[in-house]
Amino acid sequence: MDFSTFEETAGVRFNDKRLLKQAFTHRSYVNENRAATADLGHNERLEFLGDAVLELVITDYLFAKMKESDEGELTSLRSALVNAETCARVATSLGANNYLLLSKGESKDTGRARLYILANTLEAIIGAIYIDKNYEAAKEFILAHVAPLMEEILKEGTWIDAKSRFQERAQEAKGYTPLYKTVKESGPDHDKHFTVKVSVGDEVMGEGDGKSKQDAEQAAAKNALDKQGWK
Repeated sequence: MDFSTFEETAGVRFNDKRLLKQAFTHRSYVNENRAATADLGHNERLEFLGDAVLELVITDYLFAKMKESDEGELTSLRSALVNAETCARVATSLGANNYLLLSKGESKDTGRARLYILANTLEAIIGAIYIDKNYEAAKEFILAHVAPLMEEILKEGTWIDAKSRFQERAQEAKGYTPLYKTVKESGPDHDKHFTVKVSVGDEVMGEGDGKSKQDAEQAAAKNALDKQGWK
């Protein structure tokens, strides 16, 4: 597989192309092509590493740039920059869909399933850059492709704590405090995905997904705000 177009778009030239290929290799592909991937492996270990590097770089970036923000605001901003939606968006902009190695079944997935695959792939790419180059190269990649989205996130207000906003509006309009319930939990221990529904009284008002229950609750609250038109 020729990664030259991807490398040009990403602004990174890999010394070890096999490491980059591994970053695009989903577990399902390895399970379906064991003989061909015996010496390659899937991308989950790289994803684990890249997730930590991404969070550190964004934390450092926000701490230096947002000098007037308190801990709560910084935490919400960081969450908005490293969540699955943002990571998948960056991966898509880099053309990652063209390089994914998936099983025949996984390759048909769209919507939220593909979103998580793309988000995990971006983290794996960051992990691969860290190993192939160094921390500074990974940091440069993140600052070039992830950090610039902060201005848009600030403008749209998507970083603001959706649960707090939804609780305030729900109590004003309905007289009830929202109740969050986890309705689905899937994936291995290191890569859990949660689906949460939020209800106000007897009415289910929103649903959201996330890599943690907290992220899923925030997504459900945002979904409910959008559906109600409570900006």
